[in-house]
Amino acid sequence: MRRNTVVMTALGGAAALALAACGGGGSGTPEAKGATEQPRKPASSPASPAAPAKQPITLAFGGDVHFEGVLRPRLANPSTALGPIARTLRAADLSMVNLETAITTGGTKAPGKEFAFRAPPSALKALKAAGVDVTSMANNHGMDYMDSGLRDSLRAIKSTGFPTVGIGRNADEAYKAHRVTVKGNRLAIVGATQVLDDHLIPAWTATDSKGGLASAKNVPRMVQAVKDAAKGSDVVIVHLHWGAELEPCATPVQRQLAKQLADAGADVIVGGHAHIPQGGGYMGGAYVHYGLGNFVFYSANGQTANSGVLVLRVQDGKVTADKWKPARISGGLPRLLTGAAGAAELKRWKGLRSCTGGLTARPS
Repeated sequence: MRRNTVVMTALGGAAALALAACGGGGSGTPEAKGATEQPRKPASSPASPAAPAKQPITLAFGGDVHFEGVLRPRLANPSTALGPIARTLRAADLSMVNLETAITTGGTKAPGKEFAFRAPPSALKALKAAGVDVTSMANNHGMDYMDSGLRDSLRAIKSTGFPTVGIGRNADEAYKAHRVTVKGNRLAIVGATQVLDDHLIPAWTATDSKGGLASAKNVPRMVQAVKDAAKGSDVVIVHLHWGAELEPCATPVQRQLAKQLADAGADVIVGGHAHIPQGGGYMGGAYVHYGLGNFVFYSANGQTANSGVLVLRVQDGKVTADKWKPARISGGLPRLLTGAAGAAELKRWKGLRSCTGGLTARPS
């Protein structure tokens, strides 16, 4: 089992992972995570222990996850709930997904919602067992069971200690970055949603005096959250719920917000909501992936069953290589595509970059 050298969370660190330099879907060979101890100065020295040297790291991102329908019974054994894709998540130094469900077994269903998702606290155990290190709950299902569901979700997050962004007892907590040091790299991770049902915006948005979700509709607040995250960190990751359902091209609103957040200091901007993969690439020195698609999703079929894992190599605070690993969801679980099928889907995904508003295959 992997363990990274961590500050402020229970992540881990290992020998550097090799990801061959490439652009827009290049190739990489991640290794399993492991722990290494940094040498310390002799006890007689008055100086503080030497800070760990920064090593290259890999980040892995999957899309929308919940445990509805055929997936619910899998929580009876959290250690295998995400299936074989866990091997890919564990191979990265830090992995992240979007948890698109309330963590509750009770609560009152949000009014006017056709689809409302909830899962027991074992969902967080399942993510951890699969190698997921942090998740965002800032999405249009994070409060499907309203305030009592929110209280249950926050209670589950606290009791398990699982790093979760984009949700909190108030706005400061919801917008606050999760900070962790991996192989000497200081990471700050922020989550927020641009997608909320109009009639639920007041009830679901975190404020100074009320719990809820971090809203990216409040652009100045979101920009400030990124600026705050950039202080004292080497890499800022922003996870957003945004875009239009079943639309393969990034919307003007997505493109504008990505530019604003990159200018504010974001190095990696990823997200989803479209339920299909959208394009990705470089915006100057930042990497942007507009839509990761479904990941662990009970109703995926047809085009919504197209999925994948985004793997990024980070060195000296910048993304230096990227790889999209195409997958296909079957029985609610993503399975990596290989051979001709994988090559064809990768080619199709690269073609989506043409409607991202100018993202490039390589950093500039």
